[in-house]
Amino acid sequence: MKVILLRFGELYLKGNNRRIFENILIKNIECALQNIEHKFYETCGRYIISNYQDGLEDEIVERLTKVFGLYSLSRAEEIDATIDEINSSIRRINCQDKTFKVFVKRADKSFPLSSMDLAKALGDEVLKNNKNSAVDLYNPQMEIHVDIRLNKKAYIFTDTIKCQGGLPLGSSGRGLLLLSGGIDSPVSGYLIAKRGLKIDALHFQSYPYTSIEAKEKVIELANELKSYIGEFKLHIVSFTKVQEAIHMNCAPEYMITIMRRIMMRVAEEICHQNSLGAIVTGESLGQVASQTMQSMTVTGSVIKSLPIFRPCIAMDKEEIMSIAEKIGTYKTSILPYEDCCTVFLPKNPVIKPTIDKAEKEEGYLNIDQLVKECLQTKEVIDI
Repeated sequence: MKVILLRFGELYLKGNNRRIFENILIKNIECALQNIEHKFYETCGRYIISNYQDGLEDEIVERLTKVFGLYSLSRAEEIDATIDEINSSIRRINCQDKTFKVFVKRADKSFPLSSMDLAKALGDEVLKNNKNSAVDLYNPQMEIHVDIRLNKKAYIFTDTIKCQGGLPLGSSGRGLLLLSGGIDSPVSGYLIAKRGLKIDALHFQSYPYTSIEAKEKVIELANELKSYIGEFKLHIVSFTKVQEAIHMNCAPEYMITIMRRIMMRVAEEICHQNSLGAIVTGESLGQVASQTMQSMTVTGSVIKSLPIFRPCIAMDKEEIMSIAEKIGTYKTSILPYEDCCTVFLPKNPVIKPTIDKAEKEEGYLNIDQLVKECLQTKEVIDI
């Protein structure tokens, strides 16, 4: 019987709490496979997907490779764990003109042959049935795996497909991603979701200084993230009045600093309204003026009750771009539609702001009123 064999990695480290994480992972697997008829069952540290319709295997594999918490999967044949059945399956494997190695794992230690003896016997069987094949223990062209489990079944496979790894989505709580139209923030959302944090997103728009296309770009980025992080809410607020007020009343070099401090206040309030436990940004240390150590200290100082997660903090731009290409957000992120962070940019933004100076500049504004007006413009889109 054809099956798909699933493996998890980091969950093995969870001790007595492991079942909690597994239950979340199983729920996420079933959610990923909704609308596809299948059977799911567990056996000794493995999950098995079976009884699915012919022709849907590729679709199932594609969906499962995006499930956080799964380490790898294999398309396998499930057979009874007897020497005759295993030999019969091995004979059907075609490795003509290739080098190969047989790997045997025995969760069931009652199997009559040791792993080494069975691997040797199966290697001989492969050689008999495949002309010009040869054993290569160090750099084989094909790997043949035999996994004997406690359910008295054996799983035969020749491919291992890498999945996302990490922790099951939702196992680390819920947070709010500040989603711009750039490259970094979608990557940040992906990375923090990989650590189990389920996210909503918040976008600041500055219409008419930014275009309708800029908003549509962010919605498209959100939909591209959806295949990894599942359904979520995208909160969009108007930031136009805030930026106009800052432009008219504050020192030009502090405009970005004040802008980001108000963004943080808005984000914190949305978190409180929606029971979200963290703010997530796409900041990378030193990448721009607003992402120096001093700038992040000043902008983060307005947050009193929540952690700020910065998954991209130690990455350079090439690393971030590589992940963006991998998860499919890069081409959308580089579309030429500007977001609010490019509006009213000062010529020489401060790179080492201080909290005292920022608070002095904020004294020229009615911060509470600006935050309140921002929240009143909020639009929520179900992604």
